[in-house]
Amino acid sequence: MGAPGVKAVFFDLDNTLVDTAAAGRRAIEEVVKALRCRHRCGEGQARAICEKVQAKLLKECHDPARTCITELRISHWEEAIRETIGGEANRSLAAECYFLWKSTRLRHLTLAEETRGMLTELRKAVRLLLLTNGDRQTQREKIEACACQPYFDAIVVGGEQKEEKPAPSIFHYCCDLLGVQPAECVMVGDSLDTDIQGGLNAGLKATVWLNKTMATPADSSPVPHYVISSVLDLPAVLQKMERNVNAKLGNEHAVSSNGAC
Repeated sequence: MGAPGVKAVFFDLDNTLVDTAAAGRRAIEEVVKALRCRHRCGEGQARAICEKVQAKLLKECHDPARTCITELRISHWEEAIRETIGGEANRSLAAECYFLWKSTRLRHLTLAEETRGMLTELRKAVRLLLLTNGDRQTQREKIEACACQPYFDAIVVGGEQKEEKPAPSIFHYCCDLLGVQPAECVMVGDSLDTDIQGGLNAGLKATVWLNKTMATPADSSPVPHYVISSVLDLPAVLQKMERNVNAKLGNEHAVSSNGAC
């Protein structure tokens, strides 16, 4: 199943191998329900709190040397509650919301059976590495929750490295871990800005963009070598790469034979 010259495939985690977005939506619904039923918040207030937290997560800048991720994210909930309903800071309610959100999200992070099967088959032909950006604690908890460790030869978390995707250094570190060259690796991920741009920056053999909605990217976006709508389409991409290489070798051989004296 491995294409000629491909010795390793790097996979992103969130929204590539596991549907973090869907798990997050379920977690938000649980918090909304708890705020309404246990704390008598109105539907609008409960959803406003959750929307504010989600906005804070998108802009989050975490320095693990200054504060742990747990304290930071409880603070997000505390600020959102105060901004929405006013009054004194309610750290206890904020902590309740955070841990409910976190536990629900982790519970719904699963590696689908079809994905497990694909990874198992791929690993017979190439080495597999999981490369995920994010805080060390958060990403390790996700990895543990979806139980994906047995399917990979190595796992690299951006928050444990000097630089994260799209910096070439983390991709080259991954190559060194597996004992391969960048030109022998394929990067698969859902983010053009980190996964695809990073793979291009690092000089990998190919980048594969997982575009579930098949939406048209902005003109300024990096251009992946291949686009798929499901991670399960990856084996077909590798087979296509193999056919392209074999066709090229066949053409070169034909030209060489015709030119022989």
